[in-house]
Amino acid sequence: MHNYQHLEALILDWAGTVVDFGSFAPTRVLLDVFASVGVPVTLAEARVPMGLAKWDHIQALGRLPAVAERWQARFGRPMQDSDVDALYAQFMPRQVALVGEYSAAIPGAFATVASLRARGLKIGSCSGYPRVVMDQLLPLAAAAGYAPDHTVATDDLPAGGRPGPWMALANVLALGIGDVRHCVKVDDTAPGITEGLRAGMWTVGLAASGNAVGLSAAEWAALTPAQQDEYRRPAAAMLREAGAHYVVDTLSELPAVLDAIDARLAAGERP
Repeated sequence: MHNYQHLEALILDWAGTVVDFGSFAPTRVLLDVFASVGVPVTLAEARVPMGLAKWDHIQALGRLPAVAERWQARFGRPMQDSDVDALYAQFMPRQVALVGEYSAAIPGAFATVASLRARGLKIGSCSGYPRVVMDQLLPLAAAAGYAPDHTVATDDLPAGGRPGPWMALANVLALGIGDVRHCVKVDDTAPGITEGLRAGMWTVGLAASGNAVGLSAAEWAALTPAQQDEYRRPAAAMLREAGAHYVVDTLSELPAVLDAIDARLAAGERP
């Protein structure tokens, strides 16, 4: 296995990318928090704004027409920022408590990352999770065999999180990367792909392991190839629409994509 000529770093998302197949930790907590104020939301609704920072996610969820209607019916007024603040205050301790239950590695992800690191790539990471949640998740991941070179949480930076480029660029600074075009951002959500594109990076979308399909690893594995394709198609279309240069099912398929990107860089192509 040769080292890459041009690629320098991967910038990996967390839930739905390397841990938590199906991105269940954030969605489950959102359901609890909205239910606690008497405004039920469905799993499908909770998944719509995924990839945003969690405060923004709660606000966007409350603005979905059906949810906004239920909120109006329950409280006689639209959701306000103060309501988002109150829900977020409930969300945080629940998310901290729950994240460990859903921190299992996505099958093959840790081994893939280790093999890519052995080929000379630096491993950056960023998340829609705030720092208090990442502080729970990082030691659990490290104990299981995954410790990226750098991690940026969504509230670490004054500029904010996705879909802005800042978390991805903070990794570039921290890791001393020579050229943003030598980085590959990997994510399972549209805001995460936008983040990578705005940072000037190559982007790879993950269609099966993430939020868009929203199944556990066991549920996904139990499907027939035809059933998997039914789930994969809309997920892949969403990621391509966001501008992903490549879309694959899971992180395990990344090495072949990186070989292709490195060859394109060698030929003078840019993202």
